[in-house]
Amino acid sequence: MRVAVVWNEEPIEINLPGRPTLEDHRAAVKSVVAALQESGHETLLCGGDKGMLATLERFMPPDPQARPSGMVFNMAYGSKGEWRCSQVPTLLEMAGIPYTGRSPLGAALELDKVITKKLIRDDGVPTPNFRVMRCGTESTGDLRFPLIVKPRHGFNSFGLQLINEPSGLSQAVETIVTQYAQDALVEEYIEGREISICLLGNEELEVLPPVEHDFGNRETRLITSEDKHYMAVAGPQKICPARIGSGLATMLRDISVATFRACLGRDFARVDLRIDRSGQPFVLEINFSPSLYDKHSYVRAATTGGYSFSTLVNHILDLAHTRYFGIGISRQNAR
Repeated sequence: MRVAVVWNEEPIEINLPGRPTLEDHRAAVKSVVAALQESGHETLLCGGDKGMLATLERFMPPDPQARPSGMVFNMAYGSKGEWRCSQVPTLLEMAGIPYTGRSPLGAALELDKVITKKLIRDDGVPTPNFRVMRCGTESTGDLRFPLIVKPRHGFNSFGLQLINEPSGLSQAVETIVTQYAQDALVEEYIEGREISICLLGNEELEVLPPVEHDFGNRETRLITSEDKHYMAVAGPQKICPARIGSGLATMLRDISVATFRACLGRDFARVDLRIDRSGQPFVLEINFSPSLYDKHSYVRAATTGGYSFSTLVNHILDLAHTRYFGIGISRQNAR
């Protein structure tokens, strides 16, 4: 089967004072291409830019009945604007090309942390109390310090700040609005453990072994952008499976599945949670495009759950194929 792996090689053009390293993403893309080729697929690496549709049409032209002759494994984050993650899915929808992962609406929900929190809260999913601010002098209402301040549409923990006292809030919000040109999300900091729950599937969801981010004796007990790019002196260690009891494991599973459903998840996702000292979990956010780099949480959970990297990648493709056509790739080829 023809499979085009679509990605963005250029850095994301957004008002950010820092830029995420592309090395991990490049390595993940190359590994995905190799995994697809290992299963016998004909592959193409394609940029998620203005020329994407023309490139895809040459690689997998529609058959005489106008049906697609291949699929896209979408690893693109978009390039410009607040809704950049929706760009490639929207173009693929318009062209009728099947693809893995998030829909245009799901991608937009993922990128807007405020709308995500409102949606999941309406479905009874616990998430830290929050406010949206533009100047930092707005009323904090019943919010309790310490507070986390971060860009509403941010990623990779850029701009994330921990504010312990009211006196620091105005400056933190001003920094977000000025440097990132967007609203600040201000939410209560949950002191406790941080765990990621990775999901795989659609109608039936497989919950992979939980991953705990162990901060050890570190004073800053949250994941920073330096941690995510391996720039921290002592980054958190990943423990998989996390050492949690069956009751908490069930609660995390149910909350993560509810978050996936509320935000229109497809194929695979990672839900990040904090668990306070009383054992109450709170959803921080959901990621519908978790990194497939082998050092990151999603691959760690999958390999602990019995997948090789190759079987994981091809299973994601198969899930998307079944979602579109009602039948898996291997079963279709066996006919």
